[in-house]
Amino acid sequence: MIVREALLAASRSTPIKAAAAANPLARGVVSRFVAGEDTASAVAAAKSLSTHGLYVTIDHLGEEDADNPETAAATVLAYSRLLEALDEADLADRAEVSIKLSAIGQALAHDGAKVATENAHRIAGLADAIGTTITIDMEDHTTTDLTLATVVEVRKDYPSVGAVIQAYLKRSEADCRDFNGEGSRVRLCKGAYAEPGSVAYESRQEVDLSYVRCTKALMNGQGVPMLATHDPRLIEIGTAIAVRAGRNRGGYEFQMLYGVRPDEQARLAAMGEKVRVYVPFGPQWYPYLVRRMAEKPANLALFVKSLSSKS
Repeated sequence: MIVREALLAASRSTPIKAAAAANPLARGVVSRFVAGEDTASAVAAAKSLSTHGLYVTIDHLGEEDADNPETAAATVLAYSRLLEALDEADLADRAEVSIKLSAIGQALAHDGAKVATENAHRIAGLADAIGTTITIDMEDHTTTDLTLATVVEVRKDYPSVGAVIQAYLKRSEADCRDFNGEGSRVRLCKGAYAEPGSVAYESRQEVDLSYVRCTKALMNGQGVPMLATHDPRLIEIGTAIAVRAGRNRGGYEFQMLYGVRPDEQARLAAMGEKVRVYVPFGPQWYPYLVRRMAEKPANLALFVKSLSSKS
């Protein structure tokens, strides 16, 4: 927990980010987990993954907390260009996009929730026009109600919009039951933010048990569960729960991060499972990367070694 909190603090460190950006070896590590900084890189990654039978969801890493309407509008424009490029590459049937509400206005001092909802609706409309959809990412627990409310609102016009529920929050099993209705798409992840014990489980065992309970709630509903995990045991359990719930392959999916366990992604896809890869791209890659280290500190050694190397 101490390591995790230190890493999350480091994600806000400008000097450390500058060191990572300047070090060629560090950038080599970055390229393993981030597709690139521009739209062309993201589309190229999506095309490569799709040729191996994988699906993708693409996240634009821009300013995470848009503090003015112009910044939020710039992120909407970035998604518009991305969706246009996916359409031109004939990838709309394999690729969707993931968006963070903080990046499209939720953090604005005035009418933030309204602006973010309008922008999410706009992006969902652009995605629908080319035959794909969006998933609205979840952030820290203080935004959970606002985020789920936005999902509900946007789904009125675009029912396929995905929600994200984080298993480490104590409320999540109830949220999974509330969002397991017909057609509802829910990405279930463990969670990557530092949260107080009053709202979140703190031990790995507690989080894993919550993840299993949430999986059962989703699999026994009428929606489409999207299990975001790299944990072999949770993948095995999720598959068993799907079988018991009478679900065929394709009636649920597994999701994994770009660059993490690619062999397992390929293995599951070869077995006939639907596997979607979360592909991030954009200039603000540093906070994203450090949060991945916080989720799995074992990844930290590789990154630190690249930062400290003199070669």
